[in-house]
Amino acid sequence: MHIEKLREYCLLKAGATEDMPFGPDTLVFKVGGKVFLLVGLDQMNDLSFNVKCDPEYAVELREEYERTVIPGYHMNKKHWNTVYCNRQLDDRRLKDLIDHSYTLVVQSLPKAIRDSI
Repeated sequence: MHIEKLREYCLLKAGATEDMPFGPDTLVFKVGGKVFLLVGLDQMNDLSFNVKCDPEYAVELREEYERTVIPGYHMNKKHWNTVYCNRQLDDRRLKDLIDHSYTLVVQSLPKAIRDSI
């Protein structure tokens, strides 16, 4: 997966927005004002992104794909994973992890915001 495909996929999500609140090198995707994915724009050869993850599932992923899924860089390591593209997971599986993150964030939003998305 390339960063352009990653960006396009994230923006297809209902209510998704992009922002750069941490400076020009980090692209952040949000829904309802809450982050569901972060990606560094300064990556050259080994694209990775951070996504939210159910804590038990996060551990399973890290054990099964130890070269690809690690505890979230600069994030709460219980709830966030850093996922490397183009290693052990194909694009469909990467999109599944993005979907999982997006769903977790949407479910955490107040009902009024969820209903407006």
